[in-house]
Amino acid sequence: MTRLFNDPAAFADEALEGFAAAHRRWVRPVTGGVVRAGGTPEGQVAVVIGGGSGHYPAFSGLVGRGLAHGAAVGNVFASPSAAQIRSVARAASGGAGVLLMYGNYAGDVLHFGQAAERLAADGIEARTYAVTDDVASASPEEAGQRRGIAGDLPVFKAAAVAAERGLPLQEVLNVAAHAGARTRSFGIAFSGCTLPGADQPLFTVPAARMAVGLGIHGEPGIGEQDLPTADEAAHLLVATLLKELPEDVAAPAGQRAAVILNGLGSVKYEELFVVYREVAALLEEAGVRIVEPEVGELVTSFDMAGVSLTLTWLDDLLEDLWRAPADTPAHRKGALGEPEAPTAPAASAADPEDETVPAASDASRQAAATVLAALAAVAATVDTHVDELGRIDAVAGDGDHGIGMRRGSTAAREAARAAHGLGAGAGTVLTHAGDAWADKAGGTSGALWGTILRAVGTALGDQEAPSAATVAAGVAAASAAVQRLGGAEVGDKTMVDVLVPFAGTLTEAVRAGSGLTASWDRAATAAAEAAAATAGLLPRKGRARPHAEKSLGTPDAGAHSLALITRAVHGVLLNHH
Repeated sequence: MTRLFNDPAAFADEALEGFAAAHRRWVRPVTGGVVRAGGTPEGQVAVVIGGGSGHYPAFSGLVGRGLAHGAAVGNVFASPSAAQIRSVARAASGGAGVLLMYGNYAGDVLHFGQAAERLAADGIEARTYAVTDDVASASPEEAGQRRGIAGDLPVFKAAAVAAERGLPLQEVLNVAAHAGARTRSFGIAFSGCTLPGADQPLFTVPAARMAVGLGIHGEPGIGEQDLPTADEAAHLLVATLLKELPEDVAAPAGQRAAVILNGLGSVKYEELFVVYREVAALLEEAGVRIVEPEVGELVTSFDMAGVSLTLTWLDDLLEDLWRAPADTPAHRKGALGEPEAPTAPAASAADPEDETVPAASDASRQAAATVLAALAAVAATVDTHVDELGRIDAVAGDGDHGIGMRRGSTAAREAARAAHGLGAGAGTVLTHAGDAWADKAGGTSGALWGTILRAVGTALGDQEAPSAATVAAGVAAASAAVQRLGGAEVGDKTMVDVLVPFAGTLTEAVRAGSGLTASWDRAATAAAEAAAATAGLLPRKGRARPHAEKSLGTPDAGAHSLALITRAVHGVLLNHH
């Protein structure tokens, strides 16, 4: 368990602050993460990596020459927000474009994609690449759905070295894709991890058993087996990866591979070495030439007791990039001479705090008071149910839904309060709240709730008193935007299973002539029924997908929280209409 912390909600920020203070030779802090202390040379593509906290040395520990130019760091097991990523990318930019790289998790895909769009609006060319190395998380036919785990390192490194050698952005992206296509990983665990402030791990493994095919966010494995000896564990890891070779590798014999035996947090180095002796023997027996292996902690999951094996099948290009020197806080090889002199901190890459709001009518400002009351009720409801939401999410996910929802709803309430204090109308209060929710919560739910609040805020605007039809139109727009952004459909066991019937019922009731409060009541009832029905579904999206059977009988956490929120808002409408 994590024993040393202050406020669990501040853990990620305080850890990043301490990391930056301890590694000034390599990095300097910026809003949202860190960048190289010496900056990015003018005219060089910047490789910006990122993900949630709890995985050190990924991601901040991999910033430095020969590796990333910057890292955006989110909260514990939650992707950084689009605002954080944009901030780090702007600070790291050398004028030749930015490649944003991350593990393939829904929240990261959403936030990094949004950041790329915002960077383009800033005049900075940006591309994105998601690492998909975990063979346990999807079949070869669905390789694009796979998670990114310890295979992040060789893929990040290949792209970063290509950038340092002066390749243009598209060619750097091509190198990343080539490395990713030749990288495979597989992991096992003997116990789950415990988040700061939590009193129990996200999952447990029975005595004398191990979880097989785990993720790095506290997700349980896809199965269990008897606890192996070190040699038996090595056989399982090697055999699993040799079963699936890249399309252009016919057989392991005669091939070269970069090999990473990664400790996930609590397995000691001596234990890793015992396993690696057999891993090396098995690969050599299969005819594989091992190139500069890495044994240690490269991508962790707090205090999880487990290991993963990564193979990157090398050709001449990838071997050259893998062997290239690197000088970062957590990964060093070769010799690069003295580091660049640290650059003076640039002006903040974040947008300045806006102390003004658009002009609003008296009617819209009055409606903004109701919006603020609704957001306060949302935050209170989430706070009441935070443990329940985490428990539901931990059945087949990473257990952080309650924590993320509390961070997001609290930030939204405070941003709404500030905007309302400046005289904002209903639309602006909601859009400020949405931006704050996305920024502070991170993760998939942060991106989606930010989208929901912004869509409703855009529909309400700041000039008219919101009508029932306007609110219904805003909710319908939010539903469409979430489906478009997240790619989920009804039946995938996500919040969409609640949002779609809620929006549809609200629209139908309003069209039938019901007032907003009565229409919302009907829609909230439909939402509750839809949320309960997700217990009978198997997840087809997100981190729960690889553990579909485990979630059967349990409702989706995002669907359940949305249903709770719709009912809480109805209580506010009763008192304000």
